[in-house]
Amino acid sequence: MVKLAAKCILAGDPAVGKTALAQMFRSDGTHFQKNYTLTTGVDLVVKVVPVPDTNDSVELFIFDSAGKELFSEMLDKLWESPNVLCLVFDVTNEQSFSSCSKWLEKARAQAPGISLPGVLVGTKMDLTGRRTVDSAQARAWALSQGLECFETSVKEMDSYEAPFHCLAKQFYQLYREKVDMFHTLV
Repeated sequence: MVKLAAKCILAGDPAVGKTALAQMFRSDGTHFQKNYTLTTGVDLVVKVVPVPDTNDSVELFIFDSAGKELFSEMLDKLWESPNVLCLVFDVTNEQSFSSCSKWLEKARAQAPGISLPGVLVGTKMDLTGRRTVDSAQARAWALSQGLECFETSVKEMDSYEAPFHCLAKQFYQLYREKVDMFHTLV
């Protein structure tokens, strides 16, 4: 049985639902907070995720970071050497989706020369009447960037775990590839 640790960066504009997503995941769906204060700096969420079809697990250290530019210098230090990325936007806010390119570039700059596995997560999918970002558009962009794509509604407790399980699996696959490569050298 292997237990790995992975640093996960949770990135996106302010008020897209990053903290709600992380908190719901940590509490296994038992804790939806209706009122949030904007994250100032970084909150850390830690959770062990079992890897399907193995006895192994990945302990995700999820750095839930403020989306405000005001904190960007601090983020540079806290974002050093990420293992996986969870990029979050609000499906009712076109600007938050457009900003994903900036957030992705910033995260990838912290891991130069390394493939940074990740997911794109559209939140607030329960607000169907207010949607401004088309699912197909988000999926196409994610695919073009090498990211898996998810939509979730933390409020409705719909698919909030899937992105994190995907990240754990992606990280585990990288680990297995490195172990296999090492075995070929020996």
